Amino acid sequence: MATSKSSGPVKRPFVLGRARMEKISAVEGITTSPATRTLFAKLEHEGASREERRRAVLAAFANKA
Repeated sequence: MATSKSSGPVKRPFVLGRARMEKISAVEGITTSPATRTLFAKLEHEGASREERRRAVLAAFANKA
């Protein structure tokens, strides 16, 4: 009789959502600015991809020295 070995639990990335991350950050005294919330709402409404969101955040908030 053959025995089968289990490969263990499937490892998947753990992703925190925006609301959960805001709660965790609030414990440290970090809050999301109204401008950031507005930008995130706009991007979500538009259905922006991850890469599009990254580019929009960098364009809006990166140091332009």
